[in-house]
Amino acid sequence: MTRIGITDSIWLDEAELEEKFVRASGAGGQNVNKVATAVQLRFNVRLSKSLPERVRTRILTSGDTRLTKDGDLIIIAERYRTQLANRRDALERLKQIIRKAAHFAPRRIATKPTLGSKKRRLDTKTKRGSLKKTRSGKIDTD
Repeated sequence: MTRIGITDSIWLDEAELEEKFVRASGAGGQNVNKVATAVQLRFNVRLSKSLPERVRTRILTSGDTRLTKDGDLIIIAERYRTQLANRRDALERLKQIIRKAAHFAPRRIATKPTLGSKKRRLDTKTKRGSLKKTRSGKIDTD
């Protein structure tokens, strides 16, 4: 059983991944018609035992168009001309999706402005107000 490291605490079992090789579209000359170099990586998020519950929920509710109704995440990699490079690319893209779902921003703790910042704010308001007051004087047109 081989494990794939995603983060320090999340490891995927390689048996949970299903790879299928298909023909790639696009440039490549006759090679593209003969060799199945594109990789279709399938990972069932819903049934995975490797993912923590909150990461699983976050991926399933992300609205990603690569998710099926059954909870399969399908990644098609055809960027490169070799199977090996496309396999690495598909796996790296899966890792990025899981890392993004695993990242939770810390809660912001609301703080109150300091006394000095309050004074500076009021001073600038006073200066601005007095500047505007000087503009409202009548203009002598003699």
